[in-house]
Amino acid sequence: MTDNLPPLREVVAAHGLAAKKSLGQNFLFDLNLTGKIARAAGPLEEATILEIGPGPGGLTRALLTQGAKKVIAVERDERCLVALAEISAHYPGRLEVVCADALGLDYPAFLSQRGVEGPLRICANLPYNIGTPLLAGWLTEKDWPPFYERMVLMFQREVAERIVATPGERADYGRLGVLAGWRCEARILFDVPPAAFTPPPKITSSVVELRPRAKPLECAGKALEAVTLAAFGQRRKMLRQSLKSLPLPIDPLELLQSAGIEPTKRAEEVEIAGFCALARAYAKKTGLV
Repeated sequence: MTDNLPPLREVVAAHGLAAKKSLGQNFLFDLNLTGKIARAAGPLEEATILEIGPGPGGLTRALLTQGAKKVIAVERDERCLVALAEISAHYPGRLEVVCADALGLDYPAFLSQRGVEGPLRICANLPYNIGTPLLAGWLTEKDWPPFYERMVLMFQREVAERIVATPGERADYGRLGVLAGWRCEARILFDVPPAAFTPPPKITSSVVELRPRAKPLECAGKALEAVTLAAFGQRRKMLRQSLKSLPLPIDPLELLQSAGIEPTKRAEEVEIAGFCALARAYAKKTGLV
């Protein structure tokens, strides 16, 4: 499908939109790939899509071409707003562009202010420098089920592998794998080679799908973030030592005993259920939710 808008390379050249490394930008011009990502988030006819970091709008155009009912695009780079406005004019009422820092938004409130009712989908070629903290925030939303029904996101391949990792894959298993596995079913859909981007990054990228679990294990999200950050921050050490770095200090041996975890274990040896038990114990001791 085509949208009869100028080729994206021409749009970028016309508006002088050279990708900025400081913003983690790598523009995706390949229409086959943007279409493939959009279809992975489908069917789109009745869907509202949240897109973070649209840049000049390559994926945005694909989502609209594939029939998305509405796209809400959050873009920090003011240089891209003119190009996105041209897309909005081409699809009246179907694209809303918000110039904001995606890391600073309260997403449920942000979407409620725009009249978005019920869950939506997040589909984005995330800027490399904010992808991980954005995902961590979405995975630890206080209310569950969350404001989204599915996420289709692009990350660096090594980050994607950490998101889907399990305890049996010790090299990749870490904080992201625990957070994602706790509340979502995650899988890598396909890879995107460096040559597909402008400028081409030095690494391969991967598109990941995350679907929220209806009933994740009971756990306080902020507490889980804290214990996994401490545990994997010094992953070669036993938990009785690494947990000493928790932001709200507590006796690690007492905490591990409460969670039923051997103090000589290392973080990579603990299942997601074990980390949830650890987070519950930490929340009970500290009040962290």
